[in-house]
Amino acid sequence: MAKVFNSKGKIVRDNPPTKEQARSIKKSRGLGDTIEKITKATGIKSIVEGAARVVNKDCGCNKRKDTLNKMFPYKK
Repeated sequence: MAKVFNSKGKIVRDNPPTKEQARSIKKSRGLGDTIEKITKATGIKSIVEGAARVVNKDCGCNKRKDTLNKMFPYKK
């Protein structure tokens, strides 16, 4: 899914995802899944999980994700 830009900032090639990348992309069931994708993409999730390991506690990410998915589900 890499985009290649020319010197003027226009996309000259937009590679489609590989089969492995396409399998790893899942549809969001609700707000919790979307927030998880954003925190993974920005690196926040790995920082929080690392800090949780240091203090030997669960970060609560999965519980929060499930709660948000139940509170704000996406319509099917």
